[in-house]
Amino acid sequence: MNINKLSHSEKILLVEQLWDSIRAEAETSPLTEAQKSALDRRLADYELNPEEGDSWAIVKARILNQ
Repeated sequence: MNINKLSHSEKILLVEQLWDSIRAEAETSPLTEAQKSALDRRLADYELNPEEGDSWAIVKARILNQ
């Protein structure tokens, strides 16, 4: 399939189908205990020090400048 040959509407439909597929996979792939623990740790760290770290604007700029 050559995506460049699709119309704007067809591209949107393709993206929607792809997103639905990703969502369905995510719903059937639960987090591991290690992933849950890591998320819990990160949330606890954030709640103790919400001012630490960089803002989304800074992180985004750093990503885009790589």
